[in-house]
Amino acid sequence: MSSAQLTFLGATGTVTGSRYLVEMRGKKILIDCGLFQGPKENRQRNWEPFPVPPDEIDLVFLTHAHIDHIGYTPRFCRENFNGRIYCTDATNELSKILLRDSAHLQEEDAYWANKKGFSKHKPALPLFTVEDAEKALQYFSPLHYGEDLYLSGDFRIKFKDAGHILGSAMVDIKIINRQESRKIVFSGDLGQPGNPILRDPIQVYNVDYLIIESTYGDRLHEKVSTSDELARIIQESVKRGGVLLIPSFAVERTQVVLHTIRELEEKWLIPSLPVFVDSPMAIEATEVFDKRLVDQNLATRISHLEGKQIFYPQKLKFCRSREESKAINNIKKEAIIISSSGMATGGRVLHHLALRLPDPNNTIAFVGYQAVGTRGHHLVDGKPEVKIHGRQIPVNAWVENVPGFSGHADYHAILAWLMAFNRPPEKTFIVHGEPEASASLAEKIRSHFNWEVDIPELGDVREIEM
Repeated sequence: MSSAQLTFLGATGTVTGSRYLVEMRGKKILIDCGLFQGPKENRQRNWEPFPVPPDEIDLVFLTHAHIDHIGYTPRFCRENFNGRIYCTDATNELSKILLRDSAHLQEEDAYWANKKGFSKHKPALPLFTVEDAEKALQYFSPLHYGEDLYLSGDFRIKFKDAGHILGSAMVDIKIINRQESRKIVFSGDLGQPGNPILRDPIQVYNVDYLIIESTYGDRLHEKVSTSDELARIIQESVKRGGVLLIPSFAVERTQVVLHTIRELEEKWLIPSLPVFVDSPMAIEATEVFDKRLVDQNLATRISHLEGKQIFYPQKLKFCRSREESKAINNIKKEAIIISSSGMATGGRVLHHLALRLPDPNNTIAFVGYQAVGTRGHHLVDGKPEVKIHGRQIPVNAWVENVPGFSGHADYHAILAWLMAFNRPPEKTFIVHGEPEASASLAEKIRSHFNWEVDIPELGDVREIEM
């Protein structure tokens, strides 16, 4: 065995900015390269120099395509990274969509800030541009689940299905010795079992060091069916005579919501309403989901064999252009709008919120985790107004929260997954959670399994033996 180092460069004490550095066998390997989101102090970290000069990093491995895991790659590559960025095939396809869209939003936000004068920077600049995103994508190299990548004869890395979003993966790093193999596993974001589209997270074994997320480390998803909850919300929205707005992550969440609406229509549990998907990124992601049956669960593939278009409610309309987006403003009742971003941190959903929030007949339904400091958290927390594009908008609409749609495993699911480990890891590192969630999961793991647990802070370095 030889000494190796883990450095925690992000997603410690928060659920965003996923970045972990592994130094071993003369290699510097970055696991995830995400953006910090949420509170201002978090977002400002995106503008700081990367803690390790990017040209010193040999390889990057991405667990999945959410922006808090891939969103810094354009800036990272612009700062002279010249290695390869490995991910699964589906993550590669989705990253093309998300990074281009994220860069477009960066440029658009800078444009609005300059036009409306609500930035202290003169001029306001984007963190990265569409050109930066295009250049970064040239470094991406897709791998299949389970495909071995050997960095040397005894140094192997592979991806395993994490069940969180399409293409999401754990990163399994193994040193193969004749006497004893050693393994590090980064869980990425673990999916909640029973996802209507994706497979459950795969089981792993013989793990010496585990780095595990804790987004829902202190919470359980409600036992109430998310399908029943959405049916209730839609029915009540119709009775009130308003419009239902669903801020939704473009990838996985939008597709699950569309799948659920279509099933509710098929069962005659809701009326068939016009459903507007107002997010070019979500539209493109839906098209990726349509063609990547290989990454979906058995039940979903059977539905395809039966000829069902599982992501297409009867009156679905994709809104790609700004003109189509603006036209939705004329709809005053009995309609559903699905728009990004899911935490209302940016994107077209902000314009819809600004228009719909003041009207008590309207409903805003959040369908996933809302990080502290985001507009979504602000609204779910019951605040009477919210700031959008420099203006305070009164909150008169009904605000609903359906956390069961979250793609994250709750603590029961995490503990159940850990229960099947064939032996305890030498150490388990808790990351990617708010402080209370991480502390709660750590205590649960100690009490249930008596494992050695560590909750690192930003910048912490840990010596491990590989």
